[in-house]
Amino acid sequence: MKARAAAFVLLAGSAALADDDAARRAKIALEAGSFSASVGEIEDRIAELPSFQVKEYGATREELVKAYVDQVIGRELLLVAGAEKRGLAEKYPTKQVRERTLSTATLRALRKDLKSPEAIPLADVQKFYDDNRTRFEQPERVNLWRILCKTREEATTVLAAAKKDLTIPKYNDLARDHSVDKATAFRGGNLGFVAPDGQSNEAGVRVDPGLVKAVANVKDGELAPEPIPEGPSWAVVWRRTTVAATKRSLEDATAQIRTTIYRERTEALEKKHIEELRKAKVTGYDPEPLKTIELPPFDAGLAPRVIPSATKR
Repeated sequence: MKARAAAFVLLAGSAALADDDAARRAKIALEAGSFSASVGEIEDRIAELPSFQVKEYGATREELVKAYVDQVIGRELLLVAGAEKRGLAEKYPTKQVRERTLSTATLRALRKDLKSPEAIPLADVQKFYDDNRTRFEQPERVNLWRILCKTREEATTVLAAAKKDLTIPKYNDLARDHSVDKATAFRGGNLGFVAPDGQSNEAGVRVDPGLVKAVANVKDGELAPEPIPEGPSWAVVWRRTTVAATKRSLEDATAQIRTTIYRERTEALEKKHIEELRKAKVTGYDPEPLKTIELPPFDAGLAPRVIPSATKR
């Protein structure tokens, strides 16, 4: 019983001390207009100062507190009080800066539990690596310029002309005049860098994998010795250059993966929060007034960019 009583006394004493400290920290130390700073707020601000900066305000506690309150806290309160008196919070561009600051603070608060990219567990990194192998492993790719002809006879004639004058201007002319692939005919039949499966790095371009296989033994800078069948057509192919296969190990890619995962999680969290706010806060939206907005000329800064003033009523 005595032990329990002693423990109760200790707990009661601790609670009393905590209440006393909370009351101490809640006391207002400085006021300016409708703004104020409590003892606790000042303590927290001073606690965040780096050691080298603390020394700049004074050698003793009294010097430090007085100088920091006078030079920093007091100055801030006076300025915000002056801004309030002039109504700056509701005037452009202060209103815009204030809203931007609040939105940035909201996003920062959302991210506090995400810590940093370095905190992403290695298991998550491994899963991302396994699920996205194509980002880290690339097969050999060859840059092919191909003139697609209707018949073998036409392709043989085009190949002979290309062999006589194997230059880019000549090959461009031949592609323009003979290739039935109009998507590439005006760029010399350039298919981009093609992987073994026929997929090119050029958007929307894919060829028969047999075409890549057919030029496997052709050296860079040389023409395929014979026309190559491609569906109902025949291809004259110039193998321009080769990009060797690449592979990044998990160790090499870990830092990049962690940064990517962190960004994706951050964006997902922000998107979810914004959607929740939109449902809760947006009470009306009328796109019609947006049609009356006037924009300054987009002239690369050659003329002054003046934002139109609000329409007088």
